[in-house]
Amino acid sequence: MKVLTIKQPWASLIIEGYKRFEFRSWRTNYRGELLIHAGKSIDKEAYERLKGYLKDMPLGKIIGKVELTDCIKTTPEFFEHRLKENKDVYTKSSFKEEYAWQVKVEEKFEKPIDAKGKLGLWNYEK
Repeated sequence: MKVLTIKQPWASLIIEGYKRFEFRSWRTNYRGELLIHAGKSIDKEAYERLKGYLKDMPLGKIIGKVELTDCIKTTPEFFEHRLKENKDVYTKSSFKEEYAWQVKVEEKFEKPIDAKGKLGLWNYEK
């Protein structure tokens, strides 16, 4: 199954349903089930700003499953709508956010799976 490694707290915000879009500088044609892997690094500024949203923040684990439903080329208008949706989660970023990967949460894992992360989309074999 395909996996995407994401820094914390972003990975947990997705699995908890607070973040419906994951931003990337690259486009994907992949659609379907996608495991979310919480990387071992933390975006400290985001964590301080968003820690009230989270009860748990595993590191180095596959924490849940989403369905990747779309990959949208971002525009200023797209970001304006996201800021209205949740200004804490979708605040302006210094990263290159050319594409918004739209995800829908399917499952939060009760027992996260230890795994080493990788760049890009990668495959997980049980």
